[in-house]
Amino acid sequence: MPRAGLRTLAIALLISVGSSGMTQDKSPEPKDAASPPASEATKSRSIDELLLFFPAKHPVGNWNPSGLKFQDVAFEAKDKTKLHGWFCPCENPRAIVLLAHGNAGNVATRAEWLSLLQSKLRLSAFMFDYRGYGRSEGVPTVDGVLDDARAAMTKLCGLTGSRDSDIVLMGESLGGAVAVQLAAERAPRGLVLQSTFSSLRDVADVHYPRLSWLVPPDRLNSASDIAKYKGPLLLSHGSRDDTIPFSLGLKLFKAANPPKHIVAIAGADHNDWLRPEYLGQLSNFIDRLPGEK
Repeated sequence: MPRAGLRTLAIALLISVGSSGMTQDKSPEPKDAASPPASEATKSRSIDELLLFFPAKHPVGNWNPSGLKFQDVAFEAKDKTKLHGWFCPCENPRAIVLLAHGNAGNVATRAEWLSLLQSKLRLSAFMFDYRGYGRSEGVPTVDGVLDDARAAMTKLCGLTGSRDSDIVLMGESLGGAVAVQLAAERAPRGLVLQSTFSSLRDVADVHYPRLSWLVPPDRLNSASDIAKYKGPLLLSHGSRDDTIPFSLGLKLFKAANPPKHIVAIAGADHNDWLRPEYLGQLSNFIDRLPGEK
């Protein structure tokens, strides 16, 4: 969530408080796209949800990336919302990974990351688009996105003949909160978190402390939810992250159960975490995971 997004949030909150005296909002994270146009579904969302999600719809992104082997996968959420993702298999994978991306872009804007996981780390990966992103239908809400993740994990288990306990969950930024919630519910093989936060309230406390009381404390409270997860954790965070400060990643890490490992990526900002040293740590984490190799 760049500074411009935070200023937009502050203005929206002030307008809301000034006009009605009451609201429920929060401070979101990274955005790359303009806010979606108003619709009946959009109008039913809270202000914080309007500012949290910045989806890029198809055809934005590289939908025919060279060097990446992938399958288009269609599936449905519990409420019948039609969703889409890319399954990127490899032969004799070291692990099967479900990825939850950040709050901007779509699967096609992350082809480079998927290619690295497939070709360099020898992982079979499934990245899905939240409702309203890419080729997925619907309008993103916090509850809807969490349901999308649950449906994606069920779909990946079906695609690979796996159980929840065979899947490694990986979440980036906002997707880290999605992955934590799913890990608390489904007991995966491992959990990998990248540049994520302890809670949205904590992010608001850092950037706009006078307005942070407007953020519901239980909304995407990963520091609370992660206590329910008992498996291996790898958490990485840029030491110079100005969007989600390293201290918030550290707070989340301290709330987690062992076994756990944290990687401070020296000099990295919020979107600058894809470094060789991190890929090495991730590879070592995969090697140490229990279960099939």
